[in-house]
Amino acid sequence: MTSFVEALRVWARIGLLSFGGPAGQIALLHKEVVETRKWLEENEFLNALNFCMLLPGPEAQQLTTYCGWKLHGTKGGLAAGLLFVLPGACVILALSVVYALVGNVPLVQALFYGIKCAVLAIVLEALVKVARKALKRTLDWFIAAAAFVALFVFGLPFALVVMVAGLIGFVTSGGGTESAVARPSLVATARTIGLWLVIWLVPWVGLRLVLGSQHVLTQLAGIFSTLAVVTFGGAYSVLASLGQTMVEHTGWLTPQQMMDGFGLAETTPGPLILVGQFASFTAANNSLGSLWAGLAGSLVFLWMTFAPCFLWIFAGAPWLEYLSAKPALRGALAAITAAVTGVILNLSLWFGLHVIFGTASRLAGPVPVWWPDWGGFDGFALVLAGFSGLMLIRWNSGIPKTLVFAALAGLFWHYDKSLI
Repeated sequence: MTSFVEALRVWARIGLLSFGGPAGQIALLHKEVVETRKWLEENEFLNALNFCMLLPGPEAQQLTTYCGWKLHGTKGGLAAGLLFVLPGACVILALSVVYALVGNVPLVQALFYGIKCAVLAIVLEALVKVARKALKRTLDWFIAAAAFVALFVFGLPFALVVMVAGLIGFVTSGGGTESAVARPSLVATARTIGLWLVIWLVPWVGLRLVLGSQHVLTQLAGIFSTLAVVTFGGAYSVLASLGQTMVEHTGWLTPQQMMDGFGLAETTPGPLILVGQFASFTAANNSLGSLWAGLAGSLVFLWMTFAPCFLWIFAGAPWLEYLSAKPALRGALAAITAAVTGVILNLSLWFGLHVIFGTASRLAGPVPVWWPDWGGFDGFALVLAGFSGLMLIRWNSGIPKTLVFAALAGLFWHYDKSLI
């Protein structure tokens, strides 16, 4: 049995090294929890990943919370989930303050340029390993390919893709033996939901009562509480909605500030959705003219975004094993696993296009495939990503050493005295 203290060290390590958005973070978590320490079996990890993909909010943070819950119950889930978020949140808060005082932070962007190249190698390595375990039947390969095409080529809604995959798996399950797994308590589930609803929503009610419904902090609480419920597909699905709200609807941020925030969140550890923390800090600071207000905005974002993540996991995780024992539902989960492989491939290519070409956007027209800006092709990024892959796969250098090497290589490549 793994001790709680040992698990804490691993969760902290994952939180500090969780670069690259959901694809990179899931890859890192799989390597640490399944391959290296064998705390979860492959099928347990994939079922949990499927479950988290079905939930609104950042799936990598939720998956980490589930892994912690599986090992040590509620305290383990809290520890894993919080340690996944807090390192990145502290970095984003510090960078938000610097940004508010001096503007853009080119030194940070140069340092993390190389890290993104290494993360691309980590992601692709994990994708191959997950595909080998998840795609066992011809139908699985078909579902994975269809999910990838639906997302990458046609830009269909993530929730629709996963729902169709689950329906296909449910219909084609063909029966089977039902495992004997005790049903979780409905009373305990209701008690968990009630407790976390109070934890999540009482601060918002308090802001409305103390500051009024039109105060920027109250409005931020409402925006992020709503996004926490309606944004399926992880951080990528929330970025467009968040940018539109912060820039067009409220005018709290300029388009350049929103893009700078995305750049900082993309190159620092933690969930990519932490771009919302930068946006919330900047919105409160711009509106109230105070760094303390920005700090309050950051706290509002963190609470309203991640409290519901714990609600979903602690209420739903006890039911996952029970539902997985049902043949038809097991078939649905297997199909969703195949679809998730296509989802990870979509995220990997999206991330790779931005690393190698700097920017990519969807083409206009009936086939809105992601397309890179060929003028922004970065040959050094491609070489560094390839060398990082050799360090990981051929020379077994490990993730920390690979990330440090890539960071220093990126800093050297973009070295400029004006950065210091």
